[in-house]
Amino acid sequence: MKPTENTSNYKTCRRNFFKTVSISVLTAPFIMKKASTQDTASHKGRIKQSVSRWCYGKIPMPDFCKAVKEMGLVGIDLLDPEDWAIVKEHGLICTMANGPGSIEKGWNDPANHKTLIERAEKRLREVAEAGLLNMIVFSGNRGKIDDREGLDNCVKGLKEIMPLAEQLGVNVIMELLNSKRDHKNYMCDHTAWGIELVKRMGSPRFKLLYDIYHMQIMEGDIIQTLRDNIQYIGHIHTGGVPGRNDIDETQELNYRRICEVLAELNFDGFVAHEFIPKNPDPLLSLKRAYEICNV
Repeated sequence: MKPTENTSNYKTCRRNFFKTVSISVLTAPFIMKKASTQDTASHKGRIKQSVSRWCYGKIPMPDFCKAVKEMGLVGIDLLDPEDWAIVKEHGLICTMANGPGSIEKGWNDPANHKTLIERAEKRLREVAEAGLLNMIVFSGNRGKIDDREGLDNCVKGLKEIMPLAEQLGVNVIMELLNSKRDHKNYMCDHTAWGIELVKRMGSPRFKLLYDIYHMQIMEGDIIQTLRDNIQYIGHIHTGGVPGRNDIDETQELNYRRICEVLAELNFDGFVAHEFIPKNPDPLLSLKRAYEICNV
């Protein structure tokens, strides 16, 4: 039977429909991939990355600054005043200035307060004059001081310098360290203790340095801890667990996801890499870390 005009039009439309669908199916993955790539690219650079100098001490400072700048990092952590100028010359900043005291002898012991206060006030003025933002401090080791007494002592001593820090616009940042493996007997070794200190200080210029390596050893639960407490954290350090080596796939933490969460939380502090590179060329390890955290 000869097909009617309507039947012929139906077959033509049907052929055109499946042709269109076939083209769409073939091109859809490409279109989606392209869109996904553009979306990813548009979100890069949400984390301000820096690096701790001591992990790369064998590299001359000018060479190190040049390499850091070329990678896309914005600064270098844990420097004394004599290094601030050379960092600035290379278009970088000192993202964390060394403060007074030491890991072992800190603010939890009143016997240290007089010296620490004098030196801290001097260093705060130097930091402000150089246009820097952050100065590190430490709780000190426990010794015979219990945690509650140590907390009281830290509050008493640090409150002596915070009016000046607030006046100068400098952040005073206390670091969380592990006492299980690397810093035996260190007092500020749990996030809860550090947060209580921040709350009692009551200053927007006093916050914590949340060292992910150290807190993974002491507590774990990194991402949820960041989500719950990001308002108390002013600075972050990285490091692979175990071993404090590269933050790549050879260790137990997913640093890319951690940095995605930090970006989602609008964390505006610095994330400084503080790990001991395994690569014979340590700068390759640092470059890889930058790429992992560049979200």
